[in-house]
Amino acid sequence: MATAAPLMPKATAVWLLDNTALSFDQIADFCKLHPLEVKAIADGDAAQGIKGMDPVQTGQLSREQISEAEKNPDIRLKLSEPKVAVHTPERGKKGPRYTPVSRRQDRPNAILWLVRNHPELKDAAIMRLVGTTKSTIASIRDRTHWNSAALTPLDPVTLGLCSQIDLDLEVQRANKEKPAPADTGATLLPAAETTAKKEAEVAAAAAEAEQKPGGDIDVSAVFAKLKQLGGKDKGEDE
Repeated sequence: MATAAPLMPKATAVWLLDNTALSFDQIADFCKLHPLEVKAIADGDAAQGIKGMDPVQTGQLSREQISEAEKNPDIRLKLSEPKVAVHTPERGKKGPRYTPVSRRQDRPNAILWLVRNHPELKDAAIMRLVGTTKSTIASIRDRTHWNSAALTPLDPVTLGLCSQIDLDLEVQRANKEKPAPADTGATLLPAAETTAKKEAEVAAAAAEAEQKPGGDIDVSAVFAKLKQLGGKDKGEDE
């Protein structure tokens, strides 16, 4: 079973890099980050502007643990047991998705994109994806939103409001809930089938036509047969 990550993992990694001699692997294991991400933080390519957080001051590590780990690179740091048990509610299944403040202005554009490209999605699905309200969705559908003239449909995945997996899951769920197409009954037969019978009868009439002793075809008999077939077809159509 994987151990829990410390509070503010990147800020903790910044502090450990600046104040200890721990290896990248030790910091990555404790902060639940990739070693290359820890290296990028050390090189200044990532986590720029993040202020380091002291895990000793917050009670997540002890000085003795850090000292022992600095002496032996094989030692892995472990979170200290919290002195006070804090209840952590389960994420997820109820309530709208939390949207960062920096992304909230993009939600109307994402809603417009979902309404146009996935009309099968219900309001509840859009609320789960981008963390909005039903009234906002209704105003964007009806073009009564206060900023509707300036809205531009933008993919919520590229905006970072939801993941592609979540979007695909909601679309699949909406498609499954669609009613099955109604049976419209029998359809017209193809032209090849309707004309095949008449062509076969004409060919049979020509083959069965009586011939004269000299080998000439009895033209009157052929025309009489054809006339009889034509009258029968006409009678059947009427």
